[in-house]
Amino acid sequence: MVRTLRIEGFSATGQPLSTSTTKFGGQPVWLAGPQWPISAAWDRPMRFVGQIELGPVLGAAGHGKVAYVFVTHADHGEDFFDPDIIDPDGGENAVIVQPGGDHAGPVRPLATGPGLYDADGSEVEFTVDLRLADEPGSMTDEELAALSCADRDRYVELIDGDKIGGKPLFFQGDAWPDGGPWRLLLQLDSNWVPFHLNLGASPRLFAFVSEDGAHGRLVVQDS
Repeated sequence: MVRTLRIEGFSATGQPLSTSTTKFGGQPVWLAGPQWPISAAWDRPMRFVGQIELGPVLGAAGHGKVAYVFVTHADHGEDFFDPDIIDPDGGENAVIVQPGGDHAGPVRPLATGPGLYDADGSEVEFTVDLRLADEPGSMTDEELAALSCADRDRYVELIDGDKIGGKPLFFQGDAWPDGGPWRLLLQLDSNWVPFHLNLGASPRLFAFVSEDGAHGRLVVQDS
C-alpha cells in the first residue's frame, strides 16, 4: 500500500498566508531566494499555482522542503493559451524545489508575481482539507487487464481524484517524465476547483518530485 493525502476540499484563507504550509493561490512563501520561472515563449512570469510541503511526500528526504508549482497562464480577460503547457520540456510549466533544488529553465528573483484568480478576476488563496488514505501499489497494463471489471474499477476508484502523493492515474498512457525516479507530488483535475486554471478542455495536472527532493517536473494530460 502507498500513503496519499486526498484533497477533500479547499478553504479560502481570508488573508495572505506567510508560512510554508501547503496552499493554492496567493503568493509563494519562498524558503530561499525568489526563483520565479519565466515562460520560454512569452518571456513573462509564469502563474503561481501553489506550494506543497514535501515531508508527507518524500519523508526524511523532503523534511523542511517545499515545491512551488507554476504554469504559463493568461491574465483574467486575456485571450491566449499556450499548448506547450502540457509538456514537461515545453518551457511553459515549472516545479521549483527549495531549499537546495535546481531548475533548468530561466528564473527571475521576483518575490511576487501573478497568482490564481476566480471567475471575476479576484485574487484567491486556499488551504486544503486533507485526508490520509492508503492506495494500492502500481500495476502494469497486463496486471490491470487480468483483473475482473469490478476489481479494475475498484483500483481506478482508489487512485482517482485530487491528491498529494500516491500513485498517478494516467488516462493517456504512461506519462512519467524522463530523468526519474519520481514521486507523484500532485494530481489535480483543474476543471473542478474553486479557482480558474485553464490547462485545456478536460485536463488533469500531474506534478512530480525527484526521490532525493532536488527537482520537479509537471505534465498535463487532456482529453
